[in-house]
Amino acid sequence: MTNGARDPKSERLEKLKAIIRDIHAGEDPSDLRIRFADLIRGVDGSEISRMEQQLIEEGMPAADIKRLCDVHVQVFRESLDKQSRPDALPGHPVHTFRAENAALGEAAERLKCALDELGSPADAALFEERRGELRDLAGTLAAVERHYLRKENQLFPVLERYEVTGPTQVMWAIHDDVRGLLKGFRSALDEGDLEGVTGRGPELAQTMLEMIYKEENILFPMATETLSEADWVEIRRGEDELGYALVEPGDEWRPTAEPAPAAAGEGEARGAGPVRRLPLDTGALTPEQVNLLLTNLPIDVTFVDENDEVRYYSATPERLFPRSPGIIGRKVQNCHPPDSVDVVNRIIDSFRNGEKDAAEFWLRLGDKLAHIRYFAMRDASGTYRGTLEVSQDIAPIQKLSGERRLLEWGEEQPPPR
Repeated sequence: MTNGARDPKSERLEKLKAIIRDIHAGEDPSDLRIRFADLIRGVDGSEISRMEQQLIEEGMPAADIKRLCDVHVQVFRESLDKQSRPDALPGHPVHTFRAENAALGEAAERLKCALDELGSPADAALFEERRGELRDLAGTLAAVERHYLRKENQLFPVLERYEVTGPTQVMWAIHDDVRGLLKGFRSALDEGDLEGVTGRGPELAQTMLEMIYKEENILFPMATETLSEADWVEIRRGEDELGYALVEPGDEWRPTAEPAPAAAGEGEARGAGPVRRLPLDTGALTPEQVNLLLTNLPIDVTFVDENDEVRYYSATPERLFPRSPGIIGRKVQNCHPPDSVDVVNRIIDSFRNGEKDAAEFWLRLGDKLAHIRYFAMRDASGTYRGTLEVSQDIAPIQKLSGERRLLEWGEEQPPPR
């Protein structure tokens, strides 16, 4: 702005951020709502999203935003309730998300009612009588996992290209809260733990309902304002692989745009200057990246083409079986001792004629247990294009027990390369 003029939108955003800072400093949200009624009036979801993004960029921990995000919504709720919501045709990702929210929200409300009907304190006999119903409701709510996965893996990455990262971090953390509550609730049901059920169930239902409100009134309006049709096409193209929660997408949305160019991995290899990327089904990598990926896998791989010639092996630091560059281009039958050739031919022939798709063996090699698997490689038309051999020492895996949910690096377990 010239001549010292201030951008009204920026000035308003600064005032809204000051309200949030006051909340985090301990001021009463109700008092703030009354004091700043004129300022708060007309706030929409996109403004709240930008406000949270800037606060995080300015140093406010995302964990603090998450801890008090329900209070933020409480302050702006009246205004959010009055904002118009952009329409979306059946088949558009937003329409599908909203249809899922309707089904999931109904199930969450039913869970709240069912738990209320147990009484206070809860009636143990009635709990046993209605335990099956509660299990069914928990199973219905578990479908939220597919809803969250599509947000995390399809919607959030595209928003991040527009530097929308703060709100997505906060939402993802709440997803994990829901996952933990759902797991605890279902475990309590299985164990007949009435206290656990009545303690976790209401919180689970309420947390899910609050997330639905945030999506409908903050996330989706902001995303609709931010993303192009091409972005939504890209999001839609990846949704089927992750699945849907209680509904199926419609087919009325007819976009004309092509997927956004940022979705590298299809069409011709792309790159600036001398850097070239190989187009893959789900991404694009430079040759150097492909080589690094393959040589850092915790398994050994060897590829034999449709002509039975060895075309590649991964030169990992510690191989189970010796390999050298001399085998490249060599017939795979000549890479095995004579008494093994018959087995090699049987595997390849069964792959080539379509009888089998995989074969596996395991054998002791000193203190190692080698697990060796062969997979038929076929193109999109089903034509045999070669065989992939994968080998791995599974002795350390066999020794695993229980769970390790936190990062632990002992001296015997160095960080990954």
